[in-house]
Amino acid sequence: MQVGFYFDQTRCIGCSACAVACKDWHDIPAGPEKWMKVLYNEEGKFPHIFVSYRINPCFHCIDPVCIPVCPVGAIAKREEDGIVTVDSNKCIGNEECDSKCLKACPYDAPQFGTEIGAKMRKCNYCLDRHLEGKLPTCIESCRTRALDAGSIEELKQKYGSIKETNNFIYSERTKPSVVFNPKEK
Repeated sequence: MQVGFYFDQTRCIGCSACAVACKDWHDIPAGPEKWMKVLYNEEGKFPHIFVSYRINPCFHCIDPVCIPVCPVGAIAKREEDGIVTVDSNKCIGNEECDSKCLKACPYDAPQFGTEIGAKMRKCNYCLDRHLEGKLPTCIESCRTRALDAGSIEELKQKYGSIKETNNFIYSERTKPSVVFNPKEK
């Protein structure tokens, strides 16, 4: 099985409840480290303006490029569900690492905190919740129900198999585990 995300761009209002819930659940301090980002996209000129939002967690790619470039093997993909995890105890930190995982990821998922010696961290699909049969906290916090998660095959059956949306290009190299309902321009 491969887990993934579904994002309905037509329902998202950019409230960032998903990002706040993620920071809260994982005790991520205030600042630039965000495992779930809500990206804003604006196109056109008044009076013809198009605005959309898009989530940007780790998409737990089918072929994650962050894994082979980690110099100490701190990143792994769980065989049973496809969740890409980081062993922070193995990570050598932002002082010693040349951040190849960060540079390799087309979605900017791996992140270092700002403190000296910070270890690389990223969305882990709320692994603790997943192991209890619960949804990631970002899904449960979405008031407009723009998010869902589960087996990527089940998500495709339920929502379709659109792989791209506004301000997102599907990487055939990494194969992110996500399906979209894009907002039409």
